[in-house]
This record gives sequence, C-alpha cells and structure tokens, in this order.
Amino acid sequence: MTGAGGPVSTFSVWDYVVFAGTILVSAGVGLFQAIRSRKETSSSEFLLGGRQMTAVPVAMSLTASFMSGITVIGTPAEAYRFGAAFWLFGFSYAIMSVITAEVFVPLFYRLAITSAYEYLELRFSRPVRLLGTTMYIAQTILYTGMVIYAPALALNQITGLDLWGVLVATGAVCIVYCTLGGLKAVIWTDVMQMVIMLAGFVAVIARGAVLQGGLTNIWEDAGKGGRLDAFDFDPDPLKRHTFWTIVVGGSVMWVSIYSINQSQVQRYISCKSLRHAKMSLYVNLVGLWLTVSLAVFSGLTMFSIYKNCDPLENGDIGTPDQMLPYLVMDILAAYPGIPGLFVAAAYSGTLSTVSSSINALVAVTVEDFILPVFKNLTEKQVSWMNMGLSVFFGAVCIGMAGVASAMGSILQAALSIFGMISGPLLGLYLLGMLFRTSNSIGGLVGMIIGLVLTLWVGIGSQIYPPTAEKTNPLPVSTVGCNSTMSQNVTTPAPWTSPVTLTSQPHVRPPLADSWYSLSYLYFCLLGTLTTMVVGLLVSMATGGCKQDEKNPDLFVKASDLFSFSCCGKSKVSEVTEKSAKDFNTVADNPTFTDFEMKSKDPERATKL
Repeated sequence: MTGAGGPVSTFSVWDYVVFAGTILVSAGVGLFQAIRSRKETSSSEFLLGGRQMTAVPVAMSLTASFMSGITVIGTPAEAYRFGAAFWLFGFSYAIMSVITAEVFVPLFYRLAITSAYEYLELRFSRPVRLLGTTMYIAQTILYTGMVIYAPALALNQITGLDLWGVLVATGAVCIVYCTLGGLKAVIWTDVMQMVIMLAGFVAVIARGAVLQGGLTNIWEDAGKGGRLDAFDFDPDPLKRHTFWTIVVGGSVMWVSIYSINQSQVQRYISCKSLRHAKMSLYVNLVGLWLTVSLAVFSGLTMFSIYKNCDPLENGDIGTPDQMLPYLVMDILAAYPGIPGLFVAAAYSGTLSTVSSSINALVAVTVEDFILPVFKNLTEKQVSWMNMGLSVFFGAVCIGMAGVASAMGSILQAALSIFGMISGPLLGLYLLGMLFRTSNSIGGLVGMIIGLVLTLWVGIGSQIYPPTAEKTNPLPVSTVGCNSTMSQNVTTPAPWTSPVTLTSQPHVRPPLADSWYSLSYLYFCLLGTLTTMVVGLLVSMATGGCKQDEKNPDLFVKASDLFSFSCCGKSKVSEVTEKSAKDFNTVADNPTFTDFEMKSKDPERATKL
C-alpha cells in the first residue's frame, strides 16, 4: 500500500528508455546548434550567443539554471520536513529581479563586457579582478560538484543505477554540448529541460491528488501537520527560517546569485537589446514563482501521503534528499515511463546547471587569465582553447562531486556556499557602483575581511550544526508503517536528525550556539555589509578615489532605473543598444576581436 513504508519498485525498461531518450535529445540540441552555427565560430558567438538572444528563451534559461537537481530534489524535501516557509522566497525573487534588472543590467550592458569581473578591473584594479574571478571559480566548482553528486546519490539508491557511472555520464553529456555548441546550445537545452522539470512536479501533484482524494485533502493534511505556518515574524537571526531571514537574507543572497554570478550575467548580456535583457529577468521571475510553488506543493503532497509513515524514520531511505525519488517510485511506478521522465527531470536540472557553469568557467578563465598573458592568439586558437577548457572544467567538477558527499542537506549546503563567497563579492560590486570615494585598497581589504568572516561562520556551522530549537523540524510519525523485520533492524538512529551528533555538551564550543547558529541565509548579508563598511573606512583612510580618474559609466546612474517604457525606447536603451551593436561589429571582425580590443585598449571598450 502506498504511503505505508517498505521497499519500492525500481526502474522498468520503459523508464530507462524515457530517461536515456531525454538525455540524448539534450545532447542532440547542443549538436544541432553547433552544426547550424558552424560558420560563426567567433569567441563572442561561443560565449555570448552572438548577443542575438531574445527575452523569453533567456528567461527560461535563467530559471532552469537555478532549478538544478538540488532544487528539484531538495525543495520538496525541505517543505516536507520544515513546512511551507520556503515559499516565502517568492518575495525574495521579486526583490532580486527588480534590483538586478534596474541596477546591475544597465551598468553591465552599457560597458559591453563578457566577464562580470571585467568591471572590477575597470573600477578598482587588476588584483581585485583576479581575486574576484578566483573566488567565483572556487565557488562554482564546489557548487557544481554538489549539483552533480546530489541527484546521482538520491537516484542511485532509489533506481539502482550505478552512482559513479551516472556521475561520469552526466558530466560527459554536459561537456559534449558545452564544448560543441557554446552558449546558444546551453540556452536552448535549458528551455527544453525546464519544461520537463515542471512536468515532473505536475505529475507528482496530480497522482498525489488522485490518491489522497483531491488537492483540498492534501492542503488540510498539511495544515493539521503544521506545514502551513509559514509566516514567523520572530526577529531572532539564529532561527533558520523566519519571514525576516528569508525576505531580507534571502533577497541579498539571490541578488548575489543573479546580479554578479557569471553564469547568469552571461545570459542576460547575450540578449539583443537592453530591453530584452531587463524583460528576461521579469519573465524569469514568473518562472521562479511557478517553480517554487510547484516544488513546495510537491513537498506538501509528500507529507499528505507519508503523514503516518515517515520513510526516513522507518529506515526506507538514508537521507532526506531521497524523499522525492522514493515517493516517485512509490506512487508512479504503475505508469511505465513516468518515473523515467521524473528522473530525467532531476537530471535535466543537473545538466542545465553543470553546462552553464562550465560555459561560465571557460568565459572567465579565458578573459581574465589567458588573454591578458597571450595577447596575439587568433580567433581559431581561442575557439580551440574554449573547447579544451570545457573538457577540463567538466572533469574537475565531476571530481568535486566526491567532496559534496561530506555535506548535509544539499539545498542548504548549496545556498550556504553561495552566501559565503558571493556575499563579500556583492559587497565589492556595490562598493564600486554606489560610492565614488572607494578605492582598490579599500575594496581588497573589505572583501578579504568579509570572506574570512563568512567562511568562519559557514564552516563552523557545518562542523557544529545548529540544534533543533533553531532549525525547527516539524513532527513526523511512523504509526501507520507496515514495519518489516529487515527495515526495523537496519534503522540507524542518527538518520533521524543531525542533532543527535551534537547533543553531547562537552563537544560543542561556546560559539556553537550563538555565532555558528546564525541562519545560513544571513551569511551573504554578513559578507556584503562587512565588505562595504570595511571597504569604505579603509578607502577613506587611504585617501579615497580621485573623481576625475574614473569613467562616469562605471557608476549607477539615475537614468538606468526603470528606463524602458511600453511606448518606446528610452534614450539609455538606444545608446546601449548602439554600443552593443558597435561592440558586436568589432567582436565579429576576425582582424580585431573583442578580446584584443579589451586587452589592448580598455578605455575604448569602456566607452563603447
């Protein structure tokens, strides 16, 4: 009986067919884009889609790259264990979209840059840029390893697919369509993968509604189980999820992910006009709302089905992140091919994130480390280097998947990594964009101190996880389980909660229940504020920044804000679009590439 515990079915032949077919179609889209645009092999084409993308595919790609397998598998498990508070991120996404579209996009578009970190050199200095790029590369490799590992682990234990075989296969497919197709391939495969992922959530909710007698019953079960108490206005910064941690801390964290993360910047800079770039972020907002709503409701559906028999407590699964694959095999196995589609959905999430990460890692490595040293490379040599680096970074990310196995809840661990590293970086960008007095010494010192603080609290909280009174897991039950001998004998006690590891008072240092218990959503805010405050103080102490030395385009302008109107293009849009076209003319000219232009004449690049 569904929802009563015990072993579940494994993959049927049709599931394997659907799964393999989906992955092959993804690779096929990449190959098709590569063959179709073989003549346009310029670096601008490979890394930026030739700056000819329109708003809707870019918006779907922005959403899909965020919707990794971590989101597909982690968010429903989060809603099952902690309730619907995660849905409050809908507010964070709205705040993030406005800030990114109105503050960061016009600035980056105006400067016509390929690497988001070029700005750091134009505004501060080369060492600041290289430090920023290095932090981004470290963060992305760590995160991408986790993205590959998490779904593979969950799906391996549910479907019986070999773990490392799946990891290597995933990486290989990503490498293939990244290497051959560039950014256009990544964006179009993302669009297809997003549709598959949303279909997977809808299948779970629809089947759950049939089993439970309608969506109303699912909602009532969630209410009785305390899963709907989302609005907690407690200002305590140590509580894991409250209204304030999610809306304030979560907004800053998502701004850092969308506005300065190369894999996202690269997408909206690839739009054909500033208007399309801004619209892509607002359309993406709808995609994010839809995704988080479906994911959270899938978690509530899962609670309704397992309210009397928690698979984790009953020993049917080993980690919370296996909840959703377990549910899929439990309720959808009767429909051959549907579990295959769902597993493909989780994998599609992984593929889209990994491929965008690889593409972005290649872009920043070429722009920031290779071209400034080897200035006379031909366009063909640069294209070969792009392909070689795609293979290299793909292999490194597969290797990093092993490190991810040591971390706890994948959703929280992934967001913590972004908070720890992106927070100080966001502080550095805001310091440069908003305060004319800040200089490179202030920026460098501020970012290093911010990074030290966030790494201290972040690593501390991994070693000494917060206690249950701070994380507030909701009660689960096993009274309705068909408990079998084998299951009960093998139930390991520590799986029930990480708190069992921390209940010995002599092991926990005094900081464990205060500093290390800070909500993981505040890591980013902590890093951003520390970097800005220290950066400003040090800049003032070291003489500030001489006004006349800096191009005014490097700062946020009042005219950037809400500059596109429904009735026509604003002046800013026209100027920016003209500069982008000029820039493309240069970029597509084989005798004078955009890379050479930037390395030889950064002033000219800045003015365009």
